[in-house]
Amino acid sequence: MNGDEGGRENAVTAASFGVRETAGMRDNASMHESAAAPPLALPERRWLRWVAAVPALFFVAMVLKPPLNHDAAAVLDFSQRWLAGARLYVDLIDVNPPLIFILNLIPAWIAKHTPLGAPQALLLCLLAHAAMLWRMTVALRRGRAEGPVEAAVLTAAFPLLIVLAGSDFGQREVLMAITAIPYALLAERRIEGESVPWRLALGVAVAAALAFALKPHFLAVPALVEALVLLRRGRARALRDPVPWVMAVIWVLYLASIPVFFPDYFGHVVPLGWEVYANIHGAGPLTVLVTDLMGSATLLMLLVVPFALRRGAGPLPQALALACLGAFLSAWVQHKGWTYHVLPITILAFAAAAVALSRWTDATLPAERAAAAAPVFAVVAAFGIGGYAIRGGEAPWRQLWFKAEQTGRMTEWLRREAFGGSILVLSPEILPVYPSVTYAEARPTLRTMSIWPLQGAYRTCPPGAAPYRTPAQMSAAEFTFWHRTAEDFARAPPRAVLVTNFAHIPACGDRFDLVAYFSTHPLFARNWTRYRPAGEMEGYRLFLRMR
Repeated sequence: MNGDEGGRENAVTAASFGVRETAGMRDNASMHESAAAPPLALPERRWLRWVAAVPALFFVAMVLKPPLNHDAAAVLDFSQRWLAGARLYVDLIDVNPPLIFILNLIPAWIAKHTPLGAPQALLLCLLAHAAMLWRMTVALRRGRAEGPVEAAVLTAAFPLLIVLAGSDFGQREVLMAITAIPYALLAERRIEGESVPWRLALGVAVAAALAFALKPHFLAVPALVEALVLLRRGRARALRDPVPWVMAVIWVLYLASIPVFFPDYFGHVVPLGWEVYANIHGAGPLTVLVTDLMGSATLLMLLVVPFALRRGAGPLPQALALACLGAFLSAWVQHKGWTYHVLPITILAFAAAAVALSRWTDATLPAERAAAAAPVFAVVAAFGIGGYAIRGGEAPWRQLWFKAEQTGRMTEWLRREAFGGSILVLSPEILPVYPSVTYAEARPTLRTMSIWPLQGAYRTCPPGAAPYRTPAQMSAAEFTFWHRTAEDFARAPPRAVLVTNFAHIPACGDRFDLVAYFSTHPLFARNWTRYRPAGEMEGYRLFLRMR
């Protein structure tokens, strides 16, 4: 037992929260007095367990309700097209590394070979993953020394934090953050030298390695946590630990496989992303710190992390606090401050706070009062975390108003006009295009998820009065996007074309009209005459191919 946990051997029966035997953090005198006393019989208050579970059940219900997260839907669409024969990073261009598309082949395959639709297949996989992570946390806590308040609070908080994302459930940042919870629990067991069944340790290590590999900057989280393990265990013991080596082998094999199986990613997509994508969106590295979402999460982190990192806090709060710092660095590097970039900071800050505060409460209160009050603390923690998420997030409001909002209305529009057909979408926005086209079972044909290569090309206006560059004036990236879009349009004319009126491109002499821009290509202009307007909705125009 670690010295920082000294005095946690005072066993308390906490039947009120389903904990058979727990340990409170007490000084030596209290430990000796309690050891001589008979076990304390506590009144049954099982109903409070269900009350504490209400926020988690609420967020599960929100996850099940539409809309599906827009980025998750767009990634799933790419995996479906890949499964259908399109070539990733050749016919499908995106700056994300291939792992997220590989993982989405699972729901794509389920949707192809079962009666489940693509959104249902993806939700099934995401919920199965969440359940697996929750079971890992339960298994890693088994036999762990926990005071009654800590046991009650963690039982309520951990499953809630796993589904807390609501509308952002399925985002890569969220997958990383929720996987970091069992990873931090495993780090605690490793620091304390406690044995863990090898299948459980291997499962957590593999899940964590894959989650942290989804984006390169996610590696800040394991870097900080493994530094803690190294500091606390000592170099010799830490180097004999197989967990970081398993993770490192997975990362090396994954990195080495990319140029072998996806040569165009490093050869074409990464240079294109570096040239075009990085500076399209975002508040900037300094401004993002004072945006509403990022600023609130940063303040929460600054309140929690020092308390969780203090000397006597123990390895689990420290590991979660360092994971929170890693999540902050990951969000800061992206300098956009979007909801799903910020969510990992919130999730891991609350995880660290739940452990650190409940452990401190166990150490402060007398054993009898801590055991009796444990279910109440769990209820307060669960509703406090859930209330914070509702206040600052999109769930449940986006779910409750789905049919009345733009995404829901566009879904019904596309279902009515273009259900199951191919569709060319010319828009800089992922939302509301996705998940509307997903629910309408439409098949996008554009090689990118949006017109981001065009946005990057037109950060500055072309010389002269003309709003669009001639082919001779175009960069290689712009010409390729312009030419291939027109070629694809002519080779396989889609059933429908959805075009935004707002390209989010500076007006260079006039409003940037996407149809007019692509009509400068003869192939596009010739085939465009076959399309007729089918309506307009909130800045989007729909055109249908004439029979």
